[in-house]
Amino acid sequence: MRTVLTLTALATLALSTQGAAQDTIKIGAITSVTGRFAEFGKMQLAGFKVGIEEVNRKGGVLGKKLELIIEDNASDVNKGLAAAERLVNAGVPLVLNEYSSSLVKAQAQYLARQKVPNLVFTSSGDDITKPGSDYTYRMNQPATEYARVILNIFRDNKFKTMAIIAGTGAFEKSVADAAQNFAKAYGIQVVEDQRYDQGLTDFRPVLNRMKAKNPDGVLMVSYAADSVTVMRQAREVGVKPRLFAGGAAGFALPDFIKDSGSAAENVVTATAWIPQLRYAGTQKLNVDLKKALGGADPSYHAAQGYAAVLVAAEALKAAGSTDREKVKAALNAVSMQTAFGPIQFKDYDGFRNQNPLAMVAQQVQNGVFVPVYPKEVVPRAIKFER
Repeated sequence: MRTVLTLTALATLALSTQGAAQDTIKIGAITSVTGRFAEFGKMQLAGFKVGIEEVNRKGGVLGKKLELIIEDNASDVNKGLAAAERLVNAGVPLVLNEYSSSLVKAQAQYLARQKVPNLVFTSSGDDITKPGSDYTYRMNQPATEYARVILNIFRDNKFKTMAIIAGTGAFEKSVADAAQNFAKAYGIQVVEDQRYDQGLTDFRPVLNRMKAKNPDGVLMVSYAADSVTVMRQAREVGVKPRLFAGGAAGFALPDFIKDSGSAAENVVTATAWIPQLRYAGTQKLNVDLKKALGGADPSYHAAQGYAAVLVAAEALKAAGSTDREKVKAALNAVSMQTAFGPIQFKDYDGFRNQNPLAMVAQQVQNGVFVPVYPKEVVPRAIKFER
């Protein structure tokens, strides 16, 4: 399914590209409008809307309005590849690439073979930019950083033991594997590391094993529905670490608090962006995103969608053209500050074309997310459970 996102159009996903005005520049985007990742897609669509409105309000790109051709991957690898192929055939100068690491990796490899610049803005699997390709750029943090911020909290508070429960998808595996590496470096013993396949609904046997080992910290890496189930069942069986921590994904969504109820209290989660960050424009962006979501609180995925549009517009302006090779060269030189954070693509620690941006952590306190780490976000004190 395709839609064209302009200054005024996001109300329907059935908009046709036919008859579009010639005074526009179109770029592509792939996201999960439907399927199991649609909650994240909804956030990204709101970010796209706010970004497109801002770019066009400020004069557009190269004297033309900016439009976004959105392809729905339906949360499916094969449909994602088909979506990427349609955008390549449509001649877009670059593609904004979405949430699920398993889907994005396949799409990124295809786009690289077609020599189409690919701006990943939410997917975090390390292997997307490590080793990456000359045509793949990522502005959001890799999975290693999700693990780092949580393990830094464990280290700083002298945790001696921890347990991990994580899905087997590309993102969950990347975070859990990185957590293992940080735990070893910090001298924290991992007493349980359980990976589960999609579709598991009863986590009690694993959680009971964790309860018996009484770890100081529990790291959970799950998508939306699983995050709620894991947390509720952990409370049910009586797992009592000093701290429950989520590796973002489902744990960072506003609906995690709503759907988990009291079970969410005191859960810390990594997150890529919060309005309390000290970047110019963060508060306004939060207001604009909330409006685009009909009053709902935005997650970091919305802020990333917004920033991706701004980065794409900047690259097109610098390229002075929609030629793909010129846009690729312009992305190499991008250096800009956004309300999501600073954007600059570098090669470091085995990553290629990766924006080096730190994560933050927030905790559910009295039913709302509050920042707790690091000190740059003016954090509140972390509440421990024992």
